[in-house]
Amino acid sequence: MAIAPPDGGTPPDPTHPRNPVDRFFEISARGSTTGREVRGGLATFFTMAYIVVLNPLILGGAVDGDGRKLAIPALAAATALVAGLMTILMGVVGRFPMALAAGLGVNALVAFEIAPEMTWADAMGLVVIEGVVIGVLVLTGLRTAVFRSVPTQLKTAIGVGIGLFLTIIGLVDAGFVRRVPDVANTTVPVGLGIGGKLVSWPTLVFVVGLLLTLVLVVRRVRGAILVGILASTVLAIVVEAVGHIGPSFVNGRPNPKGWALNVPTLPEKVVDVPDLSLLGNFDVLGSWSRVGWLVPLMFVFTLLITDFFDTMGTMVAIGQEGGMLDERGTPPRAKEILLVDSIAAAAGGAASVSSNTSYIESAAGVAEGARTGVANLVTGGLFLLAMFLAPLAVIVPFEAASTALVVVGFLMMTAVRTIDWTDYEIAIPAFLTIVLMPFTYSISNGIGAGVITYVLVKSARGKAREIHPLLYGVAALFVLYFLRGPIESAVR
Repeated sequence: MAIAPPDGGTPPDPTHPRNPVDRFFEISARGSTTGREVRGGLATFFTMAYIVVLNPLILGGAVDGDGRKLAIPALAAATALVAGLMTILMGVVGRFPMALAAGLGVNALVAFEIAPEMTWADAMGLVVIEGVVIGVLVLTGLRTAVFRSVPTQLKTAIGVGIGLFLTIIGLVDAGFVRRVPDVANTTVPVGLGIGGKLVSWPTLVFVVGLLLTLVLVVRRVRGAILVGILASTVLAIVVEAVGHIGPSFVNGRPNPKGWALNVPTLPEKVVDVPDLSLLGNFDVLGSWSRVGWLVPLMFVFTLLITDFFDTMGTMVAIGQEGGMLDERGTPPRAKEILLVDSIAAAAGGAASVSSNTSYIESAAGVAEGARTGVANLVTGGLFLLAMFLAPLAVIVPFEAASTALVVVGFLMMTAVRTIDWTDYEIAIPAFLTIVLMPFTYSISNGIGAGVITYVLVKSARGKAREIHPLLYGVAALFVLYFLRGPIESAVR
């Protein structure tokens, strides 16, 4: 039975493809048209194009174990390149309207947890390993088995926790929340702005941008996050031109009222040849010799857990919205979709832009009529075009881009309603998963605490047989992760 088009018109005849392209992508068979696919591809791009700006700012704002940073223009170009190529590959191989780009949450894990322990090349090498492992899991069928071993509500809690983690990163990067100096008569670790007051122009830019973005989201404006970043950047440029605020450090001295990272001034040129110098800068063996085997193993595992659960959920959600799931709730060409996703994870590491994964923003394209991989050709082509606009990334300050982190955090937080808080067997592990991510500034800490307490609580209730055998192994690995300090001391 043909899928009714979103505009209520007569669906194409699925038994008579119009041309070879129609036959290959099954455009008519899925009740779509080329026009709807193009419109859907455009909608998807404009709802997720912010990643070309945001990913470089997240990765570019961190330092590795040797104190080195990655160049933001090169990150922007590589982010757009990998997103474009992998989205097109998904369209051709998976033939599914799901775009891919550097994953939010995963890039935060790489930037703030993995890279500080080693070099950037080592960290990206672990991302490559993670992608290869996921590919093996897809080809052997183990990916589905591991996916099923973790309770659904605990998977939801992982997503919610990552959302809160992104939120606190955004608030801190924007200067809205700051560490309280160690002074007498206070035990408060963080506070509002400077001395409990919002007294800096950059923070005002963040507040205005956040409120604007929230209004756009409430009004369901397509591309609300991107519009919010752009509008905030324009405001920041005007504020800097008038007030000459400068960076947060001037001649080595702190300037608390300055811009956190990029000073928003217009670049000398807007279009430039992409800087692809980061491609291939990864080392799959370096981290193991630098920090031992346990830490890299746990990071790879955490990347894997963080990455592929989100992809499978996104795939099902998009398929459901477009009426493309079979009676078992599986979209067409599921194995090919998951295989491309694993390739994208490895490709992101090889290009130094962190693991690439599926984007739920693709649902915007499905809402516009996209049902096939043709929409991906449009979205991917626009990402490739965005490579030549990489110089624009250096004018976007953290205070403008951080609005997206907070809004994305809210969107991820909404899933908390699906957790049964009256069932302590799942509520306690879910709670620890959610709160420990932002409170310890660690995604892996939250996941580990959730898995361990789930196994413990279930066992204490005499329900050990209800725990999937694979989850015992996962919990054991996380116990080793939390005990790695004493273990490393004992080994030495």
